[in-house]
Amino acid sequence: MRTTKTSQKLTLFPEEKDVPVLDDEDVFDDSTYNQIGQLSSGTARKDAQRMSKLDRKQLPRVIAYCTASSYRMDDLFNYLQSRKMSNIAAPKRFDECIYTPFSYSTTSKPPTTADLLGLDEADTNESRRLELQRIKETTPELFFFDYGVVVIWGMSEQEESRLLHEISRFEEEKLDEEDVETEEFSYHYNAEYQPKIYNDVITLKSPGNYMVKLTISHAIAQSVKMTLFEGLIENTINATKHIPQTMAETGKVPMSRTQITKKIGQLFIMRINVNLVSNILDTPEIFWSEPSLQPLYSAIRGYLEISQRVELLNQRTSVISDLLDMLKEHLNSSHGEQLEWIVIILIFFEIVIGVVTICMDAFSFNRGGGEHLKY
Repeated sequence: MRTTKTSQKLTLFPEEKDVPVLDDEDVFDDSTYNQIGQLSSGTARKDAQRMSKLDRKQLPRVIAYCTASSYRMDDLFNYLQSRKMSNIAAPKRFDECIYTPFSYSTTSKPPTTADLLGLDEADTNESRRLELQRIKETTPELFFFDYGVVVIWGMSEQEESRLLHEISRFEEEKLDEEDVETEEFSYHYNAEYQPKIYNDVITLKSPGNYMVKLTISHAIAQSVKMTLFEGLIENTINATKHIPQTMAETGKVPMSRTQITKKIGQLFIMRINVNLVSNILDTPEIFWSEPSLQPLYSAIRGYLEISQRVELLNQRTSVISDLLDMLKEHLNSSHGEQLEWIVIILIFFEIVIGVVTICMDAFSFNRGGGEHLKY
């Protein structure tokens, strides 16, 4: 699990030309992961400090759900296209991701008399601009990833539940409800200063650029998928840690041959899954074709501590691999011992049969010699 869930950390997104340059001489306290000191004094710093005390329920949220092993992306894309009129969906495909706006509360404002007659054009244009801005800020946006993760921007919890129910038909290897993993953040817009993420609150300049949200969603989706495998690794280690402990105390594995074979199969499947998630955590292909988005992706990926968590995941996987090798060795040695005992028993029976045969021959010889002497 990432430490930024429980500690306050600020990550500044790549700054734009109109953003003031940060003062490198400001204080930086890396012991508490607090980077507020890197912000120049003024509105930006005050806002970052305020975010730590802000009631996040007042802000819209972005949340990632890992609900399945994968989605049937072609079928899902067709479904979203069919919802253009009812939910203003406009799906776009980006390699392993589908993006679309999606709203359950579509309200179109009818034209006013001024609109129809062309009166007060300046006021009308301004009201249209404000209305368009409001719609952009309040319309939820969805990002579906082919490895079974959906990232939702701006929906209520009730709408999220409704959406998850609707897309369940496109899931492959659906997870049980208790196994579904989530990553939750809050977000808001402020055009005055540099975008950032602090204490799981994301600040963006404007709602218009969905590519920025796509970049952030990529990292969040990878993080929640990794959380799933971190839990599986943790459960596997807890379920098998008694095996080496019992071997150390008794010198034996308290499992039958069938149980050992099943456990080897489970551990091997776990290794395959970890290799799978390692492929998922590679840099998405879109950032090779859109290199300008790479710095933002790297920044949010650093905030989510994905590289450190991958390293820890690999270390825990090596523990499972060692246990797997130990069980295989025990199984092979146990099988070898069984073969040795079979050979010993066969030799014993062969000796017994040989002795009995010799005794019977000797008895027959002695009996035959005695009868010959009578005659």
